[in-house]
Amino acid sequence: MSDSSIALPSPTATVGTSVLYTPSLTEYVRRKTSTVVIGDVPMGSGYPIRVQSMTTVDTMDTAGSIEQSIRMIEAGCEYIRITAPSVKEAQNLENIRNGLRARGYTTPLVADIHFTPNAAELAARIVEKVRINPGNYADRKRFEFIDYTDAAYAAELERIRAKFLPLVRICKEYGTAMRIGTNHGSLSDRILSRYGDTPVGMVESALEFLRICEAENYFNIVLSMKSSNPQVMVQAYRLLVQRLDQEGLKPYPLHLGVTEAGEAEDGRIKSALGIGTLLEDGIGDTVRVSLTEEPEREAPVAQALIDRYTNRRSESQPIPAVDQYPINPYQYTRRATQEVANLGGSNVPRVIADYSQTPITSHNDLHPIGHFYLPVPDKWRMNDLGADYVYTGLTPASFMLPNGLKEVLDYIVWQNVDDLANTLPMLLANEYLTAKTSGEPLHDRLNFVRCTWDDLSDDLLDQLRTDQTVSLVLSTDNAHAMAELRRLVVELMNQGINTPVVIWRSYANVPEADLPLFAATDAGGLLIDGLGDGIMLSTATTTDADKKRLNELAFGILQAARTRITKTEYISCPSCGRTLFDLQETTATIRQRTDHLKGVKIGIMGCIVNGPGEMADADYGYVGIGRDKIALYRGQEVIKKSVPADRAVDELIELIREDDRWIEPELTTVG
Repeated sequence: MSDSSIALPSPTATVGTSVLYTPSLTEYVRRKTSTVVIGDVPMGSGYPIRVQSMTTVDTMDTAGSIEQSIRMIEAGCEYIRITAPSVKEAQNLENIRNGLRARGYTTPLVADIHFTPNAAELAARIVEKVRINPGNYADRKRFEFIDYTDAAYAAELERIRAKFLPLVRICKEYGTAMRIGTNHGSLSDRILSRYGDTPVGMVESALEFLRICEAENYFNIVLSMKSSNPQVMVQAYRLLVQRLDQEGLKPYPLHLGVTEAGEAEDGRIKSALGIGTLLEDGIGDTVRVSLTEEPEREAPVAQALIDRYTNRRSESQPIPAVDQYPINPYQYTRRATQEVANLGGSNVPRVIADYSQTPITSHNDLHPIGHFYLPVPDKWRMNDLGADYVYTGLTPASFMLPNGLKEVLDYIVWQNVDDLANTLPMLLANEYLTAKTSGEPLHDRLNFVRCTWDDLSDDLLDQLRTDQTVSLVLSTDNAHAMAELRRLVVELMNQGINTPVVIWRSYANVPEADLPLFAATDAGGLLIDGLGDGIMLSTATTTDADKKRLNELAFGILQAARTRITKTEYISCPSCGRTLFDLQETTATIRQRTDHLKGVKIGIMGCIVNGPGEMADADYGYVGIGRDKIALYRGQEVIKKSVPADRAVDELIELIREDDRWIEPELTTVG
């Protein structure tokens, strides 16, 4: 196809420019950055993308911190972050550092600071890097809206400068690096009052502090824009890159992470969707995956995401360039499509299960994709993760499928089935064109047409312009898969074609642990930009367990992209030395009691630092405020304080009941 394009809309009224955030939308090119010196492990585009994580033991436990740090280093961490909530913890960083050096480990240490400038100023003399959160370094959040005049706002910036300047000068004197790490949930009242709870506010929060650093000729800086919502996180990083360029600031390295991602596969999906989407476009110089698990389990996940790009340019096939992007990459808007059956338009994205390699011969074959037959009372039942379509390929199901599940057959088979109305065809692009020109039968409501970039001919585009029965099923074998699929959708948009699209990704030889990471990047990276009306995932293995996992993965990606909500969402922090209860055990308990509450978002935070702010996106919050003491929140409002931990989960459930959002779990389940 020739490359055509549409003028890029302004990102937002605040930004007002069409400068892109990435070196290329179609070729893997890593963003060029300055180099930051962090001990003997420098960071920047001239070096590999670094892996890091954060200790979870009490910082005053010197031996425990050393042992955990060693486990993290041996798991692949190139930087070790340790919380320093007060001066005493900052002082103890020296003992931890000396202990590691005595054991032969020279991995740079990073002090994590919130609220306490004096701790930061001490830590900066000891460790190789300090992380400060601009939302709370010089502010205490009171959740107040203040209508600042320009003069009052300028006075606030002077107050911040006075508090921040000593740390900048210490870092400059000692050669200590700094991360200015904005968190979506802990924006200051000042930022929220002027910019709102937005990616624009996140970026401005960091830039206020960055400008102070540059005025002091201090440039040894890393930046981050973290959120528990991958959509917000991606938009904020993109906007940050654009603003740095727009203001003529240095191209600082970026630390990538989805904060409070959670545990198990959901945490990995959410992390990959945010981090992978940015890595696809060459953005990111260090990665931290925040899981509610032991920190040494985070490093292999981060490394798997990074390794995918080691040889990307040499392995991928060329893709025609996109000079101007027909979507707003800084604000979510779903691509406008025509409604075809229940695909596209205002419908939620649909899930197609791939059964093309395994015939459907019994009712139990559909259990893995959420459809259950009940002999008594002779009815089908579907759970919240029930697939919408099942692709059976060349082998039709041996019985009539339930009403909530539509069967899709290869066109050559579909033409000869008895029930053309209740089955749907899957056509190759050339089959579709032949059928259109020869008058062969097609479905009168929905025809799936498989399409790669090479299939996108002028003849196909001409047919799609007028055919309101087609949903395209987009696939690719390009190593740069997400970029090629995105390029294909961009071409449809440039051509004014509003046909719905299903993203089909097939993984033949991908390690089991990497499958959710790769799928969440390839499909989620499109969905997060509103470029998708359905998802279909395939692997070479076809057991019931494989089908169940792929189905859950598809729904998990849609949930993480905030495009289809089918289950409870947990925003749980990865723990650190500030946490005063067993976060993993508590998260598991809360999940066990509440995982049937579809669409409810519950924040589980180890301390007040990651409390009402970081769970800004949650409906309810469970926040540690002291040893075995919990505060319960409704949104960002504290409802109950100092609840004993042994009663806190019950009282959380009572709070949900009070809001009429509690549903009793079913006593029995099927399958």
